Amino acid sequence: MTEIGTVIKSTGSWYSVRVGSGETLDSRIQGKFRLHDLDLTNPVAVGDLVDIEREEEEAVATIRHIHPRTNYVVRQSPHNKHQLHLLAANIDQACLIVTIRHPKLKPGFIDRFLMMTEPYDIPVILIFNKIDLYKSADFQVLEYLEDVYQGIGYQVVKTSATQKTGIRELKDLLHGKTTLIAGQSGVGKTSVLNALLPDLDLKTQILSDFSGKGQHTTTFAEMFSMDDTSYIIDTPGIKTLSFNHLELLDVAHNFREIFEVSKDCKFSNCLHRGEPKCAVEAAVEAGIISEVRYGNYLDLLSEVEEQNYWERKKDV
Repeated sequence: MTEIGTVIKSTGSWYSVRVGSGETLDSRIQGKFRLHDLDLTNPVAVGDLVDIEREEEEAVATIRHIHPRTNYVVRQSPHNKHQLHLLAANIDQACLIVTIRHPKLKPGFIDRFLMMTEPYDIPVILIFNKIDLYKSADFQVLEYLEDVYQGIGYQVVKTSATQKTGIRELKDLLHGKTTLIAGQSGVGKTSVLNALLPDLDLKTQILSDFSGKGQHTTTFAEMFSMDDTSYIIDTPGIKTLSFNHLELLDVAHNFREIFEVSKDCKFSNCLHRGEPKCAVEAAVEAGIISEVRYGNYLDLLSEVEEQNYWERKKDV
């Protein structure tokens, strides 16, 4: 008998699927699913709605069908640059946890993450964590970034997981939604989750004294319930984000304020880096578009261009 369930955990080869009764079944996929998407490392994502059939062992099932996704978040595989990895599917919003201090915020990381969500119109909440550690200069950076990202439509929340600052506000924003939670290693993602869901008691690790970087505490994506209508998908800590699967216009179209202004450019395929009568460059000079965002855009554009060049060179 076929049952419908939601994938709530991925371990690479096995998936935990929660069915309507609330029971969770260890499930595996049919081999043929792997053939349909050769560019994916994982054909099933946490958040997927699937049809399963129980095997002779009642707590074990086989995934027979993956229902169409309303959206998904995909990144270049950290292990194979020619493949993509599904982080989650069918989400209402995403939260990116960052911190300006301990570890220091990497330039451009926020905009790289937004390149994964913007193509699918997934709302993003930016969470600046560890504000209890910020110095005066850090708060100046925070104020600038808050103005930039709120000005283009992203929500910003300031938190301290250790002092529970901003946790109630964040919990209200997550209520009634399925939310992907992401962040670089060491930003306090697990501590924020423990503050939101104290009963989980997830394992945390301190920063490496040698590198100043966080250690991975989440190995696989997993969905947790806040209440009957609110779900959180925790994802592995992100070290880097690359985009060799994108084209140049993908980058141009997914910086939302750049795309909005680009309709006034002379050329419809303008990439906003020296073309005549470029409305975007004029908007940057006028202070309408953030110089920081524009700089991150140019960096991503150059990276994608270089990667695409070497991919074409390899195929010749």
